[in-house]
Amino acid sequence: MALLLTREDVISVLDMAACMDVVEQAFAELAHGTAVLPLRINITPPDGLALYMPAYLKEMGALACKVVTVYKKNPDKFGIPTTIGKVLLQNPETGEVICVMDGGYLTAVRTGAASGVATKFMARKDDGMTAGIFGAGVQAKMQLWAVTVARKISKAVVYDVSGEAADKFIAEMGKKLGLEVAKAASPDEVLATDVICTATSSPTPIFDGKKVKEGTHINGIGSHTPKARELDTEIIARSRLVGDSREACFKEAGDIMIPLAEGAIDEDHFYAELGEVIVGEKIGRETDVEITLFKSNGLAIQDAATAKLVYDKAVASATGTEVEI
Repeated sequence: MALLLTREDVISVLDMAACMDVVEQAFAELAHGTAVLPLRINITPPDGLALYMPAYLKEMGALACKVVTVYKKNPDKFGIPTTIGKVLLQNPETGEVICVMDGGYLTAVRTGAASGVATKFMARKDDGMTAGIFGAGVQAKMQLWAVTVARKISKAVVYDVSGEAADKFIAEMGKKLGLEVAKAASPDEVLATDVICTATSSPTPIFDGKKVKEGTHINGIGSHTPKARELDTEIIARSRLVGDSREACFKEAGDIMIPLAEGAIDEDHFYAELGEVIVGEKIGRETDVEITLFKSNGLAIQDAATAKLVYDKAVASATGTEVEI
């Protein structure tokens, strides 16, 4: 028997604080060498892209593979989303698939959770800090949610090229978090905050790195291909740079690869992987004036850890549908 979990099922059992806990454990396992994280497999059928992301966390007992597809013609041709994701969770003792779950909401939360964990270990610890969000989509919402779990945030501002999207973001997140959320009239207003999250689809830098104030922590989320970047060379060079994966940063992240190609930084500028900071091998922040930056690419260990959490919570609450496959 396998448990089937719909998007609504996943939403009903998955919360940010718990997700941050398991994502932190997953990164610790990666640092300790108890995680198995093969390279992501890419296949390009006609008109689409298929990604296969397996991972195994030995200490957590989480064995899973996420399947993600990106078909740009889906909305017009078939009336379904461009991006579709499902996660298969296996029993690591038998190999049996014990759960098939929707991966869309899970991916959004686990991505936010990684930024929340990075904020926990790298941002200043002052009370009443402010948060600034570039972008107003689903991932931007998850970023703000995670930051408020990691730190006591007194106010947030959001900037998006779509004023309507920003208004919807403010209404939803202000209510959800019980937080004052305001619309930024310009990128500079976001740069005045203490914790900044970039969650846009922009292929070019979205703010001037020279204007970022001392003591800021930045979570860079949106760009994830070699030729696209949200962050300019200036802010990369100014920051203590931590990534989810050194390999992913130098093979997939234009935010890092472009400054490297320009000669503005060398590979030694990459300070640490997040797991190394979590387990205490490296220090996330040494002073209140330095700028810290976390570059997220998204790793399958986050999916495996979160899928195991979702499954355990679903079983405990009798959520989902058991099927014979």
